[in-house]
Amino acid sequence: MRIKWFGHSAFEIESGDTRILIDPFISNNPVCSTAVEEFEPDVICVTHGHADHLGDAMEIADRSGALLIANHELSVFFSRQGLESNGMNIGGTVNLDDIRIRMVDAKHSSDIDFTEEVTSGGSACGFIIETGKGRSIYHAGDTGLFIDMRDVIGEIYRPDIALLPIGDRYTMGPEDAAIAASWLRPEKVLPMHYNTFPVIEQDPQIFAELVKRSSPGTEVVVLEVGGIYEE
Repeated sequence: MRIKWFGHSAFEIESGDTRILIDPFISNNPVCSTAVEEFEPDVICVTHGHADHLGDAMEIADRSGALLIANHELSVFFSRQGLESNGMNIGGTVNLDDIRIRMVDAKHSSDIDFTEEVTSGGSACGFIIETGKGRSIYHAGDTGLFIDMRDVIGEIYRPDIALLPIGDRYTMGPEDAAIAASWLRPEKVLPMHYNTFPVIEQDPQIFAELVKRSSPGTEVVVLEVGGIYEE
């Protein structure tokens, strides 16, 4: 399994022959140097409708033929653009060969904010991706701290790896994200959604120190943009 970070909340997960792209904010991402044309995913997961998360999802899907996975409202929007899309909702799952994608809650807004008029984007979400190798990755999307991270995601789904926002202002900051890590108890946690813009500047080492104190069994993996975690 291979996880590559493209800055902000954009990740590509490779498991076996399947490539899953999450929140592909690429062409307008000031910290990402990868060209949109380089992406050839099989699946694109979108956590919510904001431009810095939906990003280049439609262009990449149109060119590559990737399946888009999102909440029901975004799926309807994608289908109206002529794209193949699977809609789902909180608690639902989509099975793709040996990959299982589960949608979980997130506390955030989700309206589509890049069209001429802001339109409904349904509810924001996170995803738990369960691989055929028995490993699970939780992408929290944009979210504040909420108790289901402990009582549902941590206790029931028990992700091995968590991708958590630490930027503050629009999501959790380092302190709340460290609490989330202590509730989730993953083996590894990768910080995301920080240092893309001045308003969300953070030092990920502060987050790492907080996690070390509150959740010593969890290792913080700080990736550079373009960096890879592999196992």
